Amino acid sequence: MSQSLLYQVLYVSTLSPEQPLSIVADIAHRARASNAERGITALLAFDGQRFCQMLEGERKPVLSLTERIRNDARHTGVEVLYHGPLQARRFGDFQLAFTSGEEETSFEQLEALDGSAALAAFERLRLALPG
Repeated sequence: MSQSLLYQVLYVSTLSPEQPLSIVADIAHRARASNAERGITALLAFDGQRFCQMLEGERKPVLSLTERIRNDARHTGVEVLYHGPLQARRFGDFQLAFTSGEEETSFEQLEALDGSAALAAFERLRLALPG
């Protein structure tokens, strides 16, 4: 795939109140397999209530997945903070890297941003993650 064809979407959402926390591991497990089929790599972070995810891959599959997430009853308040072309993948061969817990950049702060400010805050979050 030509690097110029890469696209990225950064979004935040909230776990629906009627969903148990145990569903998050299932979401991550299923996303790994699904993302591999679509050529999507991603980082999904979860703070116990909110999701923050960066999707990257070819434009059409990334936008299609974003729309599926918007319509997924397990998520509420899906808000795209940034979308646009991507020079190179950040997550290499990860179909989905997943982390949970307290991160240095809070999701509340990230939700208040958009565009390049949201992208920069996400990058700080990514660098603060363990591993």
